[in-house]
Amino acid sequence: MQIGVDSFGAVISDPATGITLTPVQRMQNLLEEIVLADQVGLDVFGIGEHHRSEFVDSAPVVILGAAATRTKNIRLSSAVTVLSAADPVRVFQEFATLDLISHGRAEIVAGRGSSVEAFPLFGFDLDDYDSLFAEKLDLLLTIRENTHVHWSGKHRAVLTGQAVYPRPLQDPLPIWVGVGGTPASFVRAGTLGLR
Repeated sequence: MQIGVDSFGAVISDPATGITLTPVQRMQNLLEEIVLADQVGLDVFGIGEHHRSEFVDSAPVVILGAAATRTKNIRLSSAVTVLSAADPVRVFQEFATLDLISHGRAEIVAGRGSSVEAFPLFGFDLDDYDSLFAEKLDLLLTIRENTHVHWSGKHRAVLTGQAVYPRPLQDPLPIWVGVGGTPASFVRAGTLGLR
C-alpha cells in the first residue's frame, strides 16, 4: 500500500492570523509541504490543476519540477492533469522531462476535469467533454508506447511519424486515470489496463 497527499494549491488564509496568503507565499508553502511529505516518508504527492484566481496550480508540472530538485524519494504526480483541455504531446513531453529531473519519480493522473474553466480558456467545447478525453487519452497512451507516432483523431492534428522527445527514464511512464464516480470512467480505465 502507498500513502500520499494531493493538493489543489488553494490560496488560503493563515489559520493563526486569518490573513490570506499571497500567491508567492502559498507557492512557497506548497513546496515546503512536498519537501516535508518526502522527509516523513510519504510515497506520493499530487498537484491538481485549476485555472481560477483562488488557486496557484494552473501549471502543476512546473511546481512538481521545482519539488523534484528539493526531494529525493517521493513520487511526483498530477492530481489530475485536465487532459481534455491539453495537448497530449505536450503533456507527455512535460512529464517525461519531470521524470528525467526527478530520476524516475513522475506520474500522470489524467482526467476530464471536474472544473470546467479550462475548456473555454483553451478553446474547447463542453459538448465534446467525453470525446475529447477519450481521444486525447488514446493519443497519450500511443505516445507512451511509441517514439515515432502515427495517429489521427477528430480534435487534434494528425501525427504521421513525428518523434516525441524527450523519452522518460521510466519505461513505461506511469499513467493513471482520475475518475470522479462515473461508472463508465472506471470501465474505461479497466479496459485500457490503467489504474
